[in-house]
Amino acid sequence: MSTVWQDIAQNVKGIYRDQTVIPLHEPTFDALELEYVTDCIQSGWVSSVGKYVDQFEQRLADYVGVRRAVAVVNGTAALHIALKIAGVRANDEVFMPALTFVATANAITYLQAVPHFVDVSTNTLGIDPVKLAEHIRRIGEQRDGCLVNKQTGRIIRAVVPMHTFGHPVELDALLDVCQEYGLVMVEDAAESLGSHYKGKHTGGFGLVGALSFNGNKIITTGGGGAIVTDDVQLADYAKHITTTAKIPHRWEYQHDEAGFNYRMPNINAALGCAQLEKLPEFLSSKRALTEKYRSLFHKVEGVDLFIEAPYNSSNYWLQTLLLDEQLHDRDEVLKQLHATGVMARPIWTPLDELAPYADCPKADLSVTHQLKRQIINIPSTPLKGDSNV
Repeated sequence: MSTVWQDIAQNVKGIYRDQTVIPLHEPTFDALELEYVTDCIQSGWVSSVGKYVDQFEQRLADYVGVRRAVAVVNGTAALHIALKIAGVRANDEVFMPALTFVATANAITYLQAVPHFVDVSTNTLGIDPVKLAEHIRRIGEQRDGCLVNKQTGRIIRAVVPMHTFGHPVELDALLDVCQEYGLVMVEDAAESLGSHYKGKHTGGFGLVGALSFNGNKIITTGGGGAIVTDDVQLADYAKHITTTAKIPHRWEYQHDEAGFNYRMPNINAALGCAQLEKLPEFLSSKRALTEKYRSLFHKVEGVDLFIEAPYNSSNYWLQTLLLDEQLHDRDEVLKQLHATGVMARPIWTPLDELAPYADCPKADLSVTHQLKRQIINIPSTPLKGDSNV
């Protein structure tokens, strides 16, 4: 093992109080979660309706700063329904980053639509609005009020920015592109609960947004996600179709379309209510942890800690290092860290390299493939009982 990474591993272990194995990110629970979940169990209302679902949705909407939130079983389901209610249909194309978790593309394909991969910016790790606009000028044309891909003949319906590791993309510039070309913005805010762009919470910029509360997210409901929007009618429709499109009635089973069994169970929402109360503490701990890492890495040659843009406030969900390829081999670094019990991971394989999506339309992805070779994530769990690290 190189001396540099041996020292880094020991310093990381010191930050985490010398645990034998330091996970990448794990949930933090205490008596409050136990209290709410126990209350839910004792009430008997543990399934898809109950007071905690209602409370979680309202508190989440208030926190994000939107009129409505609809809780569902996971972030992928949230994005699937967000795209559906935003008007994405079969055979449409949807612009999205190639550098994201596969669920972003999967949600598009659930609608029999087609992912159209675009490049990201080194400033945000999310969609580059300048390159997107240049790409549209090359391949797009307006027909009957719609943007059409001249190469495929398909309508390009929407843009799905993803806020990578909690860092907001350049939303103003992306919204300008959407307005110019008549595209709908559907935000994949799965990783960015607690992140703000120019003072406004992510997820509330587009027509609709999607959040995730998986076990490794900044707050968790075990599994879970939510659709957020200012459009009350869209929220009502989302709630309807995520509950099997059942028409309310005291005893009859009538359904007015093919719906989805996507509603979040009350017991998961109970966990979420407790976690949401602790979100400010988690964010404070994440920010303090960032400063610890900033101090650790600022003198390490060829290693940069990714930091929020001046106009952003990131939740720092996953701490991110960018490696100089000439000085540090990504896979060798991962091997060395894992050998010491410090869990780390590479960024996702670019989606254009995955077999299910290899034939999808795409722009120049040079930055995406450069970042694939450079990025690793290191332990990011808030330290228990110490929001100041």
